[in-house]
Amino acid sequence: MQKEEVENYLHKKVEDGEIVSPVLPDGVKNYLIDIDGTICDDIPNEEPERMGTAEVYPDALLTLNKWYEEGHLICFFTSRVESHREVTSEWLKKNGFKYHSLLMGKPRGGNYHWVDNHLVKATRYNGKFTDLVEKEVTIEVFDDDNS
Repeated sequence: MQKEEVENYLHKKVEDGEIVSPVLPDGVKNYLIDIDGTICDDIPNEEPERMGTAEVYPDALLTLNKWYEEGHLICFFTSRVESHREVTSEWLKKNGFKYHSLLMGKPRGGNYHWVDNHLVKATRYNGKFTDLVEKEVTIEVFDDDNS
């Protein structure tokens, strides 16, 4: 899916006369992908001179480009700061990553717990980038008396 097509999904949506947040069609995933330590060498912000030469994890490149070609949205969401945008964009292009957007300034430190009004699925990268598989796991959720 090209960047222009993404805009069609994310345009202003009105239901019952009210503007609401857009929702992607069934089957289209909106992947938020970390960069350092997930698709390439783990480069800390304190060493930006290494960002342009980080080694790519080949399985990440193949898998992410496959997901892009399947019509999913690919957004890189990184703890790199805004001043690292140019070197990051150039590195992604040089290494052949296909993507729709790049968000800088993700909080550092890990142990993320994302709270959102949209469905959020999280997958921890642990050394192997593949297609996703289904597993039953225990997660923390709000006690909304609907269980």
